[in-house]
Parts: sequence; C-alpha cells; structure tokens
Amino acid sequence: MSQNHRTPSGVFTITSHLSFLILLFVVQGCNQSPREPLPILATIEVPYTFTDQDNRPVAQKLFAEKIYVADFFFTSCPTICPIMKSQMLRVYEKYKDDQRVVLLSHSIDPEHDTVEVLRDYGARLGIEADRWHLVTGNKEEIYHTAKRYGLAAMEDKNAPGGFIHSGSFTLVDRQGRIRGYYRGTEAEAVNRLIDDIAWLLNED
Repeated sequence: MSQNHRTPSGVFTITSHLSFLILLFVVQGCNQSPREPLPILATIEVPYTFTDQDNRPVAQKLFAEKIYVADFFFTSCPTICPIMKSQMLRVYEKYKDDQRVVLLSHSIDPEHDTVEVLRDYGARLGIEADRWHLVTGNKEEIYHTAKRYGLAAMEDKNAPGGFIHSGSFTLVDRQGRIRGYYRGTEAEAVNRLIDDIAWLLNED
C-alpha cells in the first residue's frame, strides 16, 4: 500500500523566503558603496607653545604628520571633565601603541593646573605623556587656541568650578585639518571617533 509523502504546508514557503533573504543579503553586501570621506571643516593653526606634564614644550609642529584628538578641560572640573577623560581614555587605550596617533588636552585653568598637578593627574589616569599630552600655559593663549578649534573656553564665576568649556573632542588629520567633532561625554560618539581615526589612518 503506497503512502503519499506530502510536504507540510508552509515549509516550501518558508524555505523560499529564507533563500530570498540570503540572496538579498549577498547582493547588498556586494553592492555596498565605499564609505564617504570625512569632511574637511577647517585648517587649524596654533602659533603658541604650551608645556606638558613632563615639562616639555608642546607646539603644533610636534603633531606634524600625526592624527590627533584635542580637547579642553581642567583638573578640578566637577561636571563633565571626569566623563570626558574616561571616554578619552578609551581612545588612548585603542591607539596608545600607534605612533601615528596622539592626544592633546589643554587645561583652561593654568593657574591651578601646573606641570606638577598635570603630572599627578596623568599618573592617576595611567597615561604616557608622549602619547597623551596634558598641557598648561598662558591662559589667554589657551582660550584663543580653543577659538581656533571652534570651541568655547572661558572663566565664569557662576559656573560649577568657575569655568565654562566645550565638551567636544576635535579630530585633526595629518595635514592639520579638522575632520570632525564628537561629544566627549557620549560613548556612542566616541565609538564613531575611534572608527574615524582608523579610517583616517588608511586615507590616501
């Protein structure tokens, strides 16, 4: 006695649907367009020389042919700075062994943030000064430098800690061009920064 072996209804439909999705995924993967280049927002020129936590002069020529990330902070900041530094530390850990990438943090409270204070701050972060420069210097020159980066830095007696500053990280390429701004308090934005540094390292 013969039996009719029938395919349960819907199996053919499901199999066909899965095959279509796999084919669609393959086609989309093959047709992905190259990533769009990062915009060139401005060219940064800083005529000043600052001093880092190892008491070494830091001028713009130090960053020639380097990709670097710049920001502004102060060590006694009670608000966003601790978050910014924890996020910048992620960038440091990712690229600390790559000599093509450097980090640069300017103190906006240079009267308090002496070389000794910055050295202690860097030691607590566990960073190497040649990979992440914490700099101090003339206050007006630091504030003017912030403006050159398109960022804010100023004294404000009514602000927590007595200062106001931007919470952004600025990405600068090997030609000294600003290629992006990233919120230094947001992990997702810093994820993009880390990815964009990798992209710049491979840019022609």
